[in-house]
Formats: sequence, structure tokens, C-alpha cells
Amino acid sequence: MRIAALLVILSIACSPISARADDVATAQGVIRAQEQAFGHDDAATAYSYAAPAVKQIFPAPDIFMSMVQNGYAPVYRHKSFEFGDSKTEGSAIAQRVHIIDANGEAWEALYTLEQQSDGGYKITGCSLLKAGQAV
Repeated sequence: MRIAALLVILSIACSPISARADDVATAQGVIRAQEQAFGHDDAATAYSYAAPAVKQIFPAPDIFMSMVQNGYAPVYRHKSFEFGDSKTEGSAIAQRVHIIDANGEAWEALYTLEQQSDGGYKITGCSLLKAGQAV
């Protein structure tokens, strides 16, 4: 009986960790899917991963895609795109991504995502810095 109670307590204690890990994996899946949509020049699909606040600023997929092409070239076209550290806080996730751009230069991206009312995650922003550049 004590073993069963201990197992229940352990499973409850560990469930937030696994839930957070699942949320991070889901968020990484959203980022990866958007990254792949950029690679296929699929503006509508890439736009579908943007949070409502981003869609208010860029009200159409072609406007959004133009902004990414012009302001986030390393995200749009790159040689390497690897996930780094992540942090969860409430319903928000911050995910670092290490990028090598088309010219071989290293960049660090910080994606932010927020859980939506349907339980899914949408991208709320992306900050991009050349690797080694001071913040």
C-alpha cells in the first residue's frame, strides 16, 4: 500500500516537469513548422503560426512574409537551425535557436510563444542577434 501511495505521489510531483517538457516540444514543433514553411516560400502556412497580436501588425500572409524576408534573412534562409535552451513561465515559452545563415555567419534567435485558448502555441515574437554581439 505504501509503495502504491509513493508511486502516486511521485507521478503527481513529476507531472509538471513532463507537462513543461511536452509544452517545449510542442513549441519547438511550431517553430520548426514555420521554419520549414519559410523554406518552401509558403507564406500562408508560415503566417498560420503567428500569434493574433503579430497578425494585427502584419494583417496578411504576404506582408508578413515580406517582413521576414527583409528583416529576418537568417531565419528565412539558412544553412543550420538548431534549438538551444528554453524557458517556460506560465503559458509562455522562450526558445533559443542557433542559426548559421546562408553566408555562414552565426546568429542567435530568441523566439517567444504563448499558449492560446485552444491549448496550442503561437509565435509572439522573434529577436535576432549576430552571435557574440552584445545585447
